Amino acid sequence: MTSPVILHVGPLGLCGVDEAGRGPLAGPVMAAAVMLDPERPIPGLRDSKKLSASKREQLAGAIRLHAAAWCVAEASVAEIDQLNILQATMLAMQRAVAGLARAPDDVWVDGNRCPNWSWRSQAVVKGDDKVAAIAAASILAKTARDQFMQQLHAEFPAYGFAQHMGYGTAVHLAALKTHGACPHHRRSFGPVKLALDQALLF
Repeated sequence: MTSPVILHVGPLGLCGVDEAGRGPLAGPVMAAAVMLDPERPIPGLRDSKKLSASKREQLAGAIRLHAAAWCVAEASVAEIDQLNILQATMLAMQRAVAGLARAPDDVWVDGNRCPNWSWRSQAVVKGDDKVAAIAAASILAKTARDQFMQQLHAEFPAYGFAQHMGYGTAVHLAALKTHGACPHHRRSFGPVKLALDQALLF
């Protein structure tokens, strides 16, 4: 039997931040900010990538119910193409923390850099598997983005968004070659640029 993963919980005023969707060729990048309540622990938190889709959905519901505060925000495809994906990710993170119902004392961000903001913060490499609040943020961001991409699939079924969530799989690249880009594709990303350039040749 596998032992449970024990993550750092921290004080009530600690906010964890993580993003989902930096790599895909389509859809917004989303970020979540979560302040957990140490008096209302949520068992099973860990990096969202290490959880099944059903477990992520279950935990997302528990986080929304039991967290002291939470917010999910995004940067649009237009903002990604205008700013670049890194700066758009930082913008989504800023919006997520700013949207919290209460101000955090400290903000811990998954990764190796923090946005340029006024909150006291630190970056935590692999924080989504070390810090409970960051793990919770990774789960909210991932589930929110997956839901968006599933809705997008209903509008543009030819691309298979519900299967690959916008990542550059062989199926997605083939669909881009056949159908060109839809309004939700990131035109600043190489494979999308290539598909658009090829479409102009015919």
